[in-house]
Amino acid sequence: MYTSNIWKSTVISSAKGSEKRVPFGVGCLLLFALLLPVNLSTVAFAQSPCPGIHVQILNIKNSAGKVACALFKSPAGFPTEYLRYATNLMAIKIMKAQARCDFEDIPPGTYAIAVVHDENLNGKLDTNVLGIPTEGFAFSNDAKGLFGPPSFSAASFPYDGRNIDLTISLHY
Repeated sequence: MYTSNIWKSTVISSAKGSEKRVPFGVGCLLLFALLLPVNLSTVAFAQSPCPGIHVQILNIKNSAGKVACALFKSPAGFPTEYLRYATNLMAIKIMKAQARCDFEDIPPGTYAIAVVHDENLNGKLDTNVLGIPTEGFAFSNDAKGLFGPPSFSAASFPYDGRNIDLTISLHY
């Protein structure tokens, strides 16, 4: 007699050797129900392994070029002179319209972050003739400037030396 794989049973033995039959699908469902909370708690409470400033970059319009993340400890050069004045600087490859910058081993203090989507890999934020950016950019605290970039104080945040996770969305 032909039986479908869906209706086959799994044998579960007790300590006395008696057998009970549980439908295979129910056994899988029970196993899934038992393991799901363990996996969800791992994902929901996952933290970066090393203390530092961890920045998730969102709203990247394409995968061209790289995302440059610049961490500043003072107003000097913020944000336009990041190649010269940034305390830490990294260029990150873009994966599925997102990138992540991890600044580790950073001493406590006050910092600000500038992010640029350098689509053409020329090492700067390109602008049009009016000075309006033609590539994506963003700052910590989602700081904005009136006629130009925001000030260091508008973008700054305190860092106590422990893990901090930030999310920054680019503007185009």
